[in-house]
Amino acid sequence: MPYFVYKIAPGISKIVKNIEPLDNFEKFKDAKNFAKEKRQQDAESGNIYKVIFADNIIDAEEKLQEQREETILREWEK
Repeated sequence: MPYFVYKIAPGISKIVKNIEPLDNFEKFKDAKNFAKEKRQQDAESGNIYKVIFADNIIDAEEKLQEQREETILREWEK
């Protein structure tokens, strides 16, 4: 299964995300280094670069669009 690298631009809300596929790699190290380079080149724009491990591009985009519940912080974790 390949590793997909996506650029996530700030959207109008947390639910709506502007995602753009950039590239895919067979090795995690290559995907990680590519995403790291993109983050350094585009540091001030507010874009997020993510590496996703998925079966295919559709599965990767579904994982990116998932809404996760926020974790509950305990008093000692604040």
